[in-house]
Amino acid sequence: MKVKYILAICTVLFVIIGCAKPPIAEMDSAREAVFRAENDEDAVLYAGTTLARARDALKQMQDSADSKQYDAAKTHAEEAISAAEKAITDGKAAAARARDEASTMLRGLRDSLDETERNINGARYSLLDLNYDDLGREFSNASGSVDRAESDHMQGNFQDSLDNARRARSTLSSINERISSAATASSPKK
Repeated sequence: MKVKYILAICTVLFVIIGCAKPPIAEMDSAREAVFRAENDEDAVLYAGTTLARARDALKQMQDSADSKQYDAAKTHAEEAISAAEKAITDGKAAAARARDEASTMLRGLRDSLDETERNINGARYSLLDLNYDDLGREFSNASGSVDRAESDHMQGNFQDSLDNARRARSTLSSINERISSAATASSPKK
């Protein structure tokens, strides 16, 4: 009698397991979500780690579905959707931060260029011991970086704008430090 019950239970379980179907709708939604994230410029540029998690979950989803582990496939599909949506959201937020930071930095760079040019001219007038050819090249490079930063910003390439602005700021700072050091070295000792 017990054998019949065990056989009946095994038969029912076999039918249930054999009739399980892959979560097609969830898998399609996951593929679409990851596709959207992969084609979102901000997600690709600023949220690469989260996007990689979405791709990994998508791969795990497919592996689970291929192994007929449909519950796991559904879970991985949900993970892929969540990570893809987070990549898009995080990418947009990071792009906004980069835009704002680049805008802030760009506001002061033209004034820094003018100040550095005045410092170079003052150093030359004071006959400070500096290589003015090198200073001129560096100043020209910094000015070009500012121009590129402004152009990138206008085109919406905020990360490139920020990178160029930082490069210009660093170069201008280096020039001004050398001028300051030369001025200190040439002042009379008391």
